[in-house]
Amino acid sequence: MPLTKDFNETVRARARRDPAFREGLLQESVECLLNGELEAAKIMLRDYINAAIGFEELGAIMSKPPKSLMRMFGPKGNPRAQNLFETLNQIQRREGVRLHVQAVRLTETSPVA
Repeated sequence: MPLTKDFNETVRARARRDPAFREGLLQESVECLLNGELEAAKIMLRDYINAAIGFEELGAIMSKPPKSLMRMFGPKGNPRAQNLFETLNQIQRREGVRLHVQAVRLTETSPVA
């Protein structure tokens, strides 16, 4: 089911005013990437970029055309690993956060993601 414009605007408005929410979007998008959920990760990263930076500014920071970045994180986009990780690095710098990966050993009873 497609998200409504009102829902997308609500997410963007909250991200603009709430740094913790932006950090959560960023963290969740990386977790989605690690779990093989590229489409969900791209949606969250696109929402983050639209709310926190904008594609124009991100393009200037990365020396890439904003339209290319928009396509990369669009529904049919397929970002190269180099572009994806460069984007994540620039977002972390701008946001003033550093994400860390933590390994958690699964037990026989723990669900596999």
